[in-house]
Amino acid sequence: MSNLSNTNHEYISAEVKERIRRSQYKALKSVNKELIQLYWDIGQMIVDKQQRLGWGKSVVEQLSKELLKEYPCIKGFSVRNLWNMRLFYSELQQNEKLQPLVGEISWTKNILILTKCKDSLEREFYLLHVKKFGWTKDVLVHQIENKTYEKYLLNQTNFDQTLPEKYQHQAKLAVKDHYTFDFLELAEEHSEHELEQALVRNIRKFLIEMGPWFTFVGNQFRVEI
Repeated sequence: MSNLSNTNHEYISAEVKERIRRSQYKALKSVNKELIQLYWDIGQMIVDKQQRLGWGKSVVEQLSKELLKEYPCIKGFSVRNLWNMRLFYSELQQNEKLQPLVGEISWTKNILILTKCKDSLEREFYLLHVKKFGWTKDVLVHQIENKTYEKYLLNQTNFDQTLPEKYQHQAKLAVKDHYTFDFLELAEEHSEHELEQALVRNIRKFLIEMGPWFTFVGNQFRVEI
């Protein structure tokens, strides 16, 4: 009876945890889609004002100052990012096939794909695979620089039709970045520091999770290469 009870408990616990993960991912996707839509609309406004009113660099800079003053906790309204919003809208306004995909991944990864990939099919390839495999920004950059798309065309390699188990719980990384939390004005100033401290407190467990060939030298240890 005890063993059966423990088995049931483990099953229910795993089921609840999976349900929580799905809810987290859905919540992030919802916020991310709204953020992407906001940036699309701002980009459209900038393009429209440039065409009708002759908006130039100085006007966009002034808009950035006003937005940062009004929303000091949101870092996404820098001059550079406003121009990225213009690029985002300009590049995709005629591409109805890609438009539904951009809301599935984070803003940072969208801009990486837009700036590093000029071909529409290449952009679609990376958009789909960031969503499917939960690639982080660094992994995406590596895949692009490694010419994964070109190799895929040459080898005609078929990726798995379903998301591998080991990637399922990383899926939310496809939409999660600091802009999401900035947008909600919920970002914590020391969240990265808190993460560091938590890792240091649990360094042994962390290194075991990372696998072999890792060692802990020190906190904030300077390494020169």
